Amino acid sequence: MAGYENRFTVEALVIKEMKIGESDRLVTLFSREQGIIKAFASGAKNIKSKKGSATSLLTYGSFTIKNKNGSLRIYEATPINVFFGAGSDIEILSLSQYFCELAGEFSVSGEQNTELLRLILNSLHFLTKEKHFPPLIKAITELRAAVLAGYAPDLVACDECGKFEDGIMYFTLENGALRCSECKTGGIAIDRTILSAMRHIVYSKFSKLYSFTIPQDKAKQLADITGHYITMQTDHRFHTLEFYESIKEQ
Repeated sequence: MAGYENRFTVEALVIKEMKIGESDRLVTLFSREQGIIKAFASGAKNIKSKKGSATSLLTYGSFTIKNKNGSLRIYEATPINVFFGAGSDIEILSLSQYFCELAGEFSVSGEQNTELLRLILNSLHFLTKEKHFPPLIKAITELRAAVLAGYAPDLVACDECGKFEDGIMYFTLENGALRCSECKTGGIAIDRTILSAMRHIVYSKFSKLYSFTIPQDKAKQLADITGHYITMQTDHRFHTLEFYESIKEQ
């Protein structure tokens, strides 16, 4: 396969797995160096296979891959961080799978994407290990992923008159712009708490990205806005997001 060495080792997150035959898997890996990699894991479904746990969904591991006869095959696999804690809660599991779909949508094969992988791994950590409020982690991941993918909203000030802040501002999903109360021509009403959170997510250094909290009702409202925004901007139907929305209130 063009672009790959005969044998190489990468650290990557398993963002998708598919059963092939009785015992094999086709896994989609998200790596720093190579972006998206699709590779076969022979015998991974066998109980005694050492590659079994490392090639399971939501596992971050080290993978030695061979380029053999035009296809990529996983020769060795060692888990580094297993996010299987997500499996005990259907809401958290579905949200974790959504993060994997975001990674697959915003990455391509052969292109380095260090910041997006860092975002996805940190969000999975705070979601499954630290048990932060899921809607807030969802909002952070969606909006920061949108920024990394070139869909950054302009949240500096009203794009009509330049007013920095109002009691209520209006956010437009179509172009990611702000309008004050006097200049509004539509959009979603957001208060100072939500605007401040959105600005933090878009403009803060990564080391500070998760270092804020807002009331849970505000976090839910924010997550609804960011979900609609990323769907509108990408014009992509995220099936895992639809599933998450269908079960989150159950």
